[in-house]
Amino acid sequence: QVQLVESGGGLVQPGGSLRLSCAASGSIFSIPVMGWYRQVPGKQRESVASITSGSRPNYADSVKGRFTISRDNANNTVYLQMNSLKPEDTAVYYCNALVVLVHSSGPSPSWGQGTQVTVSS
Repeated sequence: QVQLVESGGGLVQPGGSLRLSCAASGSIFSIPVMGWYRQVPGKQRESVASITSGSRPNYADSVKGRFTISRDNANNTVYLQMNSLKPEDTAVYYCNALVVLVHSSGPSPSWGQGTQVTVSS
């Protein structure tokens, strides 16, 4: 009922920048929280950043000062601007949204399919 479509991953050199986008579609009433997670093979998925519908952001310590999360509520889209990228930022990045569907009783999480970010020279 909800689809999250990500874009913007790729290969970048250390110190470079990338911008990820994620658009949510479906029978959506509201999206209280949208965010980004990342995962590398053999490790747990970790939260990178999140943002409320009131545009209050939250960041993992490892990305503070380098990444900026923002959202467009009118278009149910969340962005992640990643600057000063490091090799340790290499991971599959997943969009996550806490979605309240039309006619639903409460919010439920939805995930995108993931987009690869590789930071390498």
